[in-house]
Amino acid sequence: MIFFNLKKFLQKYKLHFFIWGIYIVYEVFILGLSTKSFKQPGVYIIIYFTNISVFYGYSFFLNKVLNKKTNTLKVIKISLLILLASLSYTSVTFLLSTLFRVTGLIVVPTPLTIDMAFVLSCTYRSLYYIGFATGYVYIIKSFQDQKRVEALERQNLVTQIEKQALENDLVQSQNNYLRSQINPHFLFNTLNFIYNDARKKAPMAADAIMNLAEMMRYALKRPEASEMVPLSEEIEQIEHLINLHKLRTANTINLELEVTGDLFGLRFPPLILLTLVENIFKHGNVSHSTQQALIKIVYEKDHLEIITINMINDNKGKQTESHHVGIENISKRLNNFYGNDYIFKYYKDPLNRYITEIAVDIVNPMARLNR
Repeated sequence: MIFFNLKKFLQKYKLHFFIWGIYIVYEVFILGLSTKSFKQPGVYIIIYFTNISVFYGYSFFLNKVLNKKTNTLKVIKISLLILLASLSYTSVTFLLSTLFRVTGLIVVPTPLTIDMAFVLSCTYRSLYYIGFATGYVYIIKSFQDQKRVEALERQNLVTQIEKQALENDLVQSQNNYLRSQINPHFLFNTLNFIYNDARKKAPMAADAIMNLAEMMRYALKRPEASEMVPLSEEIEQIEHLINLHKLRTANTINLELEVTGDLFGLRFPPLILLTLVENIFKHGNVSHSTQQALIKIVYEKDHLEIITINMINDNKGKQTESHHVGIENISKRLNNFYGNDYIFKYYKDPLNRYITEIAVDIVNPMARLNR
């Protein structure tokens, strides 16, 4: 395991070992041979130990300072770092020289003293390698910055490709949507043809076709459930629904729709009114001879009331439970749109009639046109 880690270490820093090896060979042998002057082995150990130490030590701490996101006091920190590195170089050189003299690796007739010549020599040497270390750090950072730029460019390219793919998907979706419009248009054109052909031969069937076509057209253009719609449009759909049931039952239903007030500009959550009317036909008795079903919509002085009254159809048994599911959905939708600013009541009266009441204060009905 130790051998494997050492091998990885040598593999990772082999360029460093190679450059330092060339540099040491140059200084020790080439310069030594040219000047015919060689130093004691201990001197070389001290020199290159301190040189390499100050090089990598200063590089490490300089990199830490430069990686700080803020530039506050960065120049002062680097200046202190240079001073500390130079002092450390001088101190380590003196301590190693003293140690090697005591152990005999350096033969010096007199004890080493820290004089001006020694300090200047160490300062020059430390600044020499600090300069190399500074260049080394900036070169490494330059390579790292270049890699980051290349990574950002690759990411930007990927983003552009994904954006183009999304745009292509959008175009494809739009094309699919346009193709899907063919079927409804074809259906409406066919219904119009059948209506025009049937209105002379079978007026009742033609009316049923027209009411159904209008309801389907409204359903296809219906906005999101989170948006309000003109209340007048919802009332038109109720009228179509009532007409269809009248045609289906040969006009035997006993139901009246009363609308009071100017509804221009008034918007209301979709599906609520339609759900109430559908519940009347599904669960109520709309053919009672004396008890008429009633849908009453009153808008006066910014106050809207919607009331439905219908006899309960006792012959439908368990289906009555479904009535409450629709009522609960209406309550949730009213709460989503109006919070606590509404009244919604539903109950059964002594005459076996099911009654629902909605009351809402509309502060500014015209403002709802833009909602």
